[in-house]
Amino acid sequence: MNNRIKGVIFDWAGTTVDYGCFAPVNVFIEVFRKRGVHITLEEAREPMGLLKIDHIRAICQMDRVTKEWEGLHGEEPSEVDVRALYEDFEPMMFRVLENYAEPIPHVLEAVEDIRNKGIKIGSTTGYTKEMVEVVAREAKKKGYAPDSIVASTEVSSGRPLPWMCYANAMNLGVYPMQQMMKVGDTTSDMAEGLNAGMLTVGVVKGSSTLGLTKDQVDAMENTELNARIEKAKRVLTEAGAHYVIEDMSELPGLIDEINQAQESEVAHV
Repeated sequence: MNNRIKGVIFDWAGTTVDYGCFAPVNVFIEVFRKRGVHITLEEAREPMGLLKIDHIRAICQMDRVTKEWEGLHGEEPSEVDVRALYEDFEPMMFRVLENYAEPIPHVLEAVEDIRNKGIKIGSTTGYTKEMVEVVAREAKKKGYAPDSIVASTEVSSGRPLPWMCYANAMNLGVYPMQQMMKVGDTTSDMAEGLNAGMLTVGVVKGSSTLGLTKDQVDAMENTELNARIEKAKRVLTEAGAHYVIEDMSELPGLIDEINQAQESEVAHV
């Protein structure tokens, strides 16, 4: 079978918009701070890519966070606490989302190049439908608009399960899943793509996994930056990524290589 790539499914924050994926991170830190619990940037980022209430649930289950919460509140965080945290999280996110929709460098050019190859563009997200609608509206003003958007709340379960990818495949009319590629910046993106039976690509610059602003990347001494990039690449590779690219400018060329290899393989069958 010719498994030439016919569709690419992108993540949103940290992959196509919001360099460094800072919108949700800052709000996660703030909602816990309101309850007297300090969570680190690393703790806030670790479950990135999950549906946001699942993300809060995952933070609450971290040993250090659980112990600090218990010390302050007399018991471990419960499901009632998770839902109360999320009730704070959601309005805070809506207040800042429109400020975090700037396309990451090379995204617009890569998407244009990919579309010119006749490849369709889908997207999945850990945001709710209402949240991603805000981001998508603002991103469209800046030139980025995928052909399909599926949010975690539009399927029975979000990442790492594959349902959002399957919904995108239906929306785009692409099948089998081997003809689609998932591109994301987190380990949960990699799991989502793998579980959907897709080629899975991790991207480093702009990612939550790297966890740096563009200014930090631009200002950082090369030796330290390269070490951080290599560490992020290892994280994504160990999560199962078939390929890891440094930034989105590499994606069109990677797709060309994969498609050319597929055509060559079919020709020799």
